[in-house]
Amino acid sequence: MARIRLLSAPLVICLVSAFVPEAPHPRGSHATPLQMSDVSDLLYQEQEKVLVRRGELEEELMAGTSSPLEANVVKVRGAGKSGGFGGGGSSGKKISTAALKAEGKAHAKVLKKNGVVRIDNVLSSDQADKMREYVLSSRQTSVEEVESGKVPSLQRFADVLLRKDRCDLTMPLGQDDVIADSLNEVLRESAVGQTIKVILGKGSVLYELSCLISDPGSQRQNMHPDTPYLEGKDAVLYTCFIALQDIRLDMGPTTWLPGTHTADAHEVFQDSNASIGGESRKDKLLRTTPSVLGLLPKGCCAIFDSRCLHCGTANKSENDSRALFYFSFKDKKVGYPGNPASIRPEVGAAQITMEDLEEDLSSYSKGKGHPMIDRIGKSLK
Repeated sequence: MARIRLLSAPLVICLVSAFVPEAPHPRGSHATPLQMSDVSDLLYQEQEKVLVRRGELEEELMAGTSSPLEANVVKVRGAGKSGGFGGGGSSGKKISTAALKAEGKAHAKVLKKNGVVRIDNVLSSDQADKMREYVLSSRQTSVEEVESGKVPSLQRFADVLLRKDRCDLTMPLGQDDVIADSLNEVLRESAVGQTIKVILGKGSVLYELSCLISDPGSQRQNMHPDTPYLEGKDAVLYTCFIALQDIRLDMGPTTWLPGTHTADAHEVFQDSNASIGGESRKDKLLRTTPSVLGLLPKGCCAIFDSRCLHCGTANKSENDSRALFYFSFKDKKVGYPGNPASIRPEVGAAQITMEDLEEDLSSYSKGKGHPMIDRIGKSLK
């Protein structure tokens, strides 16, 4: 998911002119003009510097306002503590569909109010390990394919700013069953699927399927929503981040500002004008609003409204990459939601609904295969 937008070209050019003085032409020689690729690289580098400085400022503004995002504990007969895989325990006992529906309604209520909710134990520990191993191996293969010219970058990676030590690796649904196994656990054996259906319905469309990886050294992003607030419109997109390992504070957990998926919050957030000697309404919002950190244990998730303000923080660990398997579902009534999708083009073109995906995964869980996923897999480049 392109989590932060590129700045407009005129603004970037102004920023570059502010930081890069005009170089004098060598006397007695003809200066070689910059190639467009050189200009693009220069613009990108200067843009990243601006974003890094802004991220550092926001970190200072928000110092002391954060607390861990706590699991939403739901007491439903037939569902375990915090819901999720195996009923939140170690027995592996499956939860009834009725219990999952009741749990999903409770999670959806919190999600609509706060813009973010944590659900624990949506992916078993063993499956999270398999998924992480697969993702890191696929990342290396994808880098080699792109560098060799076999495929263009956007066939493997979604566009992302502050890309040093960070990538958004799109998932090849239908190429390896580790992805189907993970989706089956999260969508059908935990309350995640039911939570999303309560709000968007069974006709909601799979809009993203990817994995965010931030390595040690990755910088803090700027606070941002993934989609704008549209007056008179309900939420258009919900994203589910699933931790493929325990996420510590030094690994750069996601930070959310609960309650900022509203018209009022977006109006304030867009006001960055500061009076002389004062602070902008935007900065005051960041300084005074309590935030929550996605210190998610392995196999746990956070679902959030795409309009809720959030950012990935800096990974300051020595050796540990943070991997988040994620997917987004879009309201079927909405066309383009205002955010480029992080998804393989062939998977996105299939317009997979929640209902279709659950039916295919149900067939797969019964040993009858997943014909829809197989068709998509055969179309992948």
